[in-house]
Amino acid sequence: MRTDPVATGGRVVTLTANPSLDRTLDLPGPLERGTVTRLGVSHTEPGGKGVNVSRAIAAAGADVVSVLPAAEGDPIVQALQTLGLPLATVPIGAPVRTNYTLTEPDGTTTKLNEPGAQLDATTLAALEAAVHEHAVGARWVVLSGSLPPGAPLDWYATLVRSLRGTGARIAVDTSEAPLLALLAAGPDAAPDLLKPNTEELAQLAGVSEETVTSDPAAALAAVAALHERGVAEVLLTLGADGALLSTADGGLWSARPPRITVRSTVGAGDSSLAGYVLADLAGLDPAGRLRTAVAYGAASASLPGSAVPTPAQADPAAVTVAPGLPAHLAPAEAIPAAGADAR
Repeated sequence: MRTDPVATGGRVVTLTANPSLDRTLDLPGPLERGTVTRLGVSHTEPGGKGVNVSRAIAAAGADVVSVLPAAEGDPIVQALQTLGLPLATVPIGAPVRTNYTLTEPDGTTTKLNEPGAQLDATTLAALEAAVHEHAVGARWVVLSGSLPPGAPLDWYATLVRSLRGTGARIAVDTSEAPLLALLAAGPDAAPDLLKPNTEELAQLAGVSEETVTSDPAAALAAVAALHERGVAEVLLTLGADGALLSTADGGLWSARPPRITVRSTVGAGDSSLAGYVLADLAGLDPAGRLRTAVAYGAASASLPGSAVPTPAQADPAAVTVAPGLPAHLAPAEAIPAAGADAR
């Protein structure tokens, strides 16, 4: 029996400051450098992390607005308009970048990302104004992806602070220097939801990714440090191992995905975030939000290129959720059950 969430209300606003056209090239076998390769079927999708979140949310019939910098006639705008996705664009003089993904038959992906258009202070201010305009009265604002050339590394922190007065909950999904700058900015810049993967959590903790994935104490300490910095909820995605949700009130849950045939992992984390937001719009509890996030991530990984799943393709009922750490991170001694849900 399927238990798909139904979004009951609340607008979602996404910001993709560095959007892209995502071109996926299917390889017939393992990539061999220095050779000529005859490609299989190729796919081109409008992308960038926030755009991917918007596409998945729109596919579920929820109210979403995607804010991005792009000229009116840019191919990404035309593609998103064809999908019927509501847009708030800030015009720029350069074309939106193209990112390339090489996908091997076993699911291995190699990404080649262009840097993106240089944005000046006027364009950044216009993007911020557009986000604010649509955030007033919204349920969620999602700030996703890398920052374009020209944006200050702490721009996400600035946005989080400025969005507090809108009443919207704020989610951030980024990496490297912008992620470090966000968490270094203080509790007043901490988002309501942060969605790191294990590599990004390791960056924040100043340890290796292997330490995070093999040492449960290190993983828990890294997540706890995010709460101490003001983050209310941490959705830690674990790839094929599912995800973990930790809340500032002591709640801790883990989820295992169903068995799937992986076709492309591009955008799987974005779909997980979209599933989480959709579940929140439907009023689900933390375990239900985590279950839906993992269902959406697994469904995305089973699709080609950077395609996003529909509710019919995501099966939350096939996801196993339990309190505590996932088995592969659990220490020898049993972990106490997660604290009571205060929401």
